[in-house]
Amino acid sequence: MLLRLRAIAHHPVIRLVLAYLAGASTALAFAPYALWPIYPLAMAFALWHSRRLTPKQTFLYWLSFGFGSFSVGISWVHVSIDTYGGLPLIASLGLMAILALYLALYPALAAYLSIKLVPKSLTLRFLAVFPAAWVLTEWARGWVLTGFPWLWGGYSQTNGPLAPLASNIGALGLSLVLAMIAGALALAFTHSAEGQGSNGVSSNGVSSNRPRSLSLQAAPLLIITSLAGLGSFASAQLSPITPTGKSVKVALVQGNIAQSMKWQPEALWPTMIKYMDLSRQSLADTDLFIWPEAAIPAPEYMVEEFLDNANKVANLNNSAIITGIISKQQNRFYNSLIVLGNHQQLQQESADYRGDGSNEFRKHHLLPIGEFVPLEDLLRPLAPFFNLPMSSFARGDFQQPNLDAVGHQLAPAICYEIAFPEQLRANVNAGTELLLTVSNDAWFGRSNGPLQHMEIAQMRAIELGRPLLRATNNGITAVVDSQGKITHSLPQFETGVLKAEVPLVSGSTGFARWGQTPLLLLCTIILIGAVIRRLRL
Repeated sequence: MLLRLRAIAHHPVIRLVLAYLAGASTALAFAPYALWPIYPLAMAFALWHSRRLTPKQTFLYWLSFGFGSFSVGISWVHVSIDTYGGLPLIASLGLMAILALYLALYPALAAYLSIKLVPKSLTLRFLAVFPAAWVLTEWARGWVLTGFPWLWGGYSQTNGPLAPLASNIGALGLSLVLAMIAGALALAFTHSAEGQGSNGVSSNGVSSNRPRSLSLQAAPLLIITSLAGLGSFASAQLSPITPTGKSVKVALVQGNIAQSMKWQPEALWPTMIKYMDLSRQSLADTDLFIWPEAAIPAPEYMVEEFLDNANKVANLNNSAIITGIISKQQNRFYNSLIVLGNHQQLQQESADYRGDGSNEFRKHHLLPIGEFVPLEDLLRPLAPFFNLPMSSFARGDFQQPNLDAVGHQLAPAICYEIAFPEQLRANVNAGTELLLTVSNDAWFGRSNGPLQHMEIAQMRAIELGRPLLRATNNGITAVVDSQGKITHSLPQFETGVLKAEVPLVSGSTGFARWGQTPLLLLCTIILIGAVIRRLRL
């Protein structure tokens, strides 16, 4: 019976179905489910199940695994395509499938490289070459064609026991650890299945010492998990991040403006007045007010009167308002953050707002289709999906000065940018006190997208060792401490103001100093070593 089940499991069609289901299950490792053990278990099953396949079969197997992972894990992308894209359902589903299939190429390439380079030694393949290839392909997915680093394996650990390790090795480093744990599990499964027959007899017919065999099978797994656990414990206990004893009082305003109304001309003034009225409730005891991405849904020059008034109100109360807006410089439009109020310690209550581009952050990593359209002359006429409002932004610099708000230094990232660790890291310096990200996830409704987005933002706080403020249009608006834990939050889809006193910290994490470079070098050296070994055999 067991042999029959194994034969069924390895039927070409059933094999690909099982690969898809294993990949699909990884969605449960991320927000909102956060069942982090599923990720290494699913990967271990896929490694074990594909261990005897040819390179071509391995590629197709892991392509199916990746397709399952992304077609389920980022299915929320379809919400915006279907709701705002103006495409027939079959066309929007087709676009979603193409995206998932493209992203699936990366895990397929990792598995293909590992079996091509190490066709015989499962130990070397599972414990070193596959994890290194997995990390390098995840990294490549984060920059090829502008990048889509969503669902990196390491994000499944944002609220898991290995999270503190990210302060030194980052989210990609956690991906390496998880891949090695998965490889060790797969190796143990393989030895257990192939090294033992029924009644404790080995495959060559010789009686075996089962307890001893089991201990040997489990040795790599025990070693890797023990080292990972000790590293996580040490990262938490020996953290260089220490409280300064100072704090800042913040108010994050969640306007909950319907996406269908956001860019309507008649909604402009009601929207701005709503944000101002919500903020007035906390003017007396707040240092920083944070309004979300494009909270002011108009170019800066069109709302000068409102900006000047808000600037004076903030100055009067010795506070600052940081808001998303569309700025214009030299006939180019930017998705920006500006600072209103006492951002230069102006003491004159009547000081006018100066929209001169100083103390402003311009989004660098633009979202394809949403903020710029590749091949726009070809694509824009095809469907409304390629002609969304505000989809012609210019790109800001990769590295920009921190925003200065009532003397506090904030390193910003607008929406999608928070998924790119090296960009935010490049904008954090010794004087940075807070990380700031603003977003408008109303495009994705009640899907898992905004929850995964929040999870990614938490990881940036762990990596860079700074509290993070996240203001959104309709959720999740939250304050995150320097260990990546949410300390304050607002419910989604509700209008509200989140008030918090945020303790400030000092010190620099290993990731803030070194970034991804040591990890990428290590993985590259492993693959080069595998290539040299392969050529010598």
